[in-house]
Amino acid sequence: MAMAGNKGLLGEFKDFLLRGNVVDLAIAVIIGTAFGLVVSALVKDLLTPIVAAVFGKPDFSNLTFTINHSRFLFGDFINQVIAFLSVATAVFFVVVKPVNLLAERRRLAPEPESSDRPCPECLSQIPKAARRCSYCTTEVAPLA
Repeated sequence: MAMAGNKGLLGEFKDFLLRGNVVDLAIAVIIGTAFGLVVSALVKDLLTPIVAAVFGKPDFSNLTFTINHSRFLFGDFINQVIAFLSVATAVFFVVVKPVNLLAERRRLAPEPESSDRPCPECLSQIPKAARRCSYCTTEVAPLA
């Protein structure tokens, strides 16, 4: 059996698994699954009882209607829409809003002042206190 390069099939598989993208994806899936469970518990244990208090039914899965002997189960669809909207709302307020806020703060943060300046002759970057350019050796006046 021919070996692919020096590593062999097992070595290539190990490199594939330890590649950054695969590890990052695995972590994202695990965290996403855990977050989904938390939101599902939020829907089932908190939001559904609120809906039940308002509409009188905690579970809509039994809601149906019939047309020409065809039965339409629209109640489960309503349950799934409520769950989806709850997940979307939680993701927006727990993930998207804070990340956008941090990105905005980072964007508005003032840039640190550079300790360099361009040489007037060759335009390379030299320290502000320099009296001579280290690239072209032109004498420059130090900045006050």
